[in-house]
Amino acid sequence: MRKHMIALALLALLPLTAQAQEGDESGFNWNAALTSEYMFRGISQSDDQPALQAGAGYSWGNGLYVGAWASNVDFNEGTDAEVDVFVGWNGDLGENVNLDVQLVRYNYVGEPSGVDYAYNELIGKLSFAENYSVTLGYTNDFLASDTDSVYLGLGGDWDIGKGYRLTAGVGYTTIDDKLGGVDGYVDYSVGVNRDFGKVNVALGYHGTNADAEDFFGRDNAEDKFVLTFSIGG
Repeated sequence: MRKHMIALALLALLPLTAQAQEGDESGFNWNAALTSEYMFRGISQSDDQPALQAGAGYSWGNGLYVGAWASNVDFNEGTDAEVDVFVGWNGDLGENVNLDVQLVRYNYVGEPSGVDYAYNELIGKLSFAENYSVTLGYTNDFLASDTDSVYLGLGGDWDIGKGYRLTAGVGYTTIDDKLGGVDGYVDYSVGVNRDFGKVNVALGYHGTNADAEDFFGRDNAEDKFVLTFSIGG
């Protein structure tokens, strides 16, 4: 059961990047994606199967926004989907510096009888110098285990010409040693994406270090390529 709980615990960055709006924008926004595998912080959420994902939100001119995001999942124990709701604020702190702060509630559909995987995470993302970002996440209920965990991620996004963009990131998740004998694990990713009309096509490589395999299991934490088609408005 612990491995099932571990696999369920991971999401936040997708709604953060997909729903965040500049402080002077307002109105309805949406996004949808088809991906070859649902990955989060280097860990598979769909057991080597494709995932259909969609989100919608509303933002105000003062930077506040609300929304929801959903994806099918597969943890080999009956859980069918993840449905997240969130509220946040996005605004510029200065020239080429933007802050996004978001509180996310992760909910799951079809959980085993008597099990409640729902939990909260507070996430902050600081973007600066046009191409770089730092993400900090905190939950007091990591893996629905009533323990604290912190996530720190560094990311970059660069225009490499002819409409293509290169992305790269590395992160570290702290883990209470009473859960599995490791202090934390590293995840990393590198990818390229391009818009083709209204559709963005992205190919990424996701990986983790040996501590992730020890904690989550090899099948969940093994390195892999992921192909994603997404649209939004």
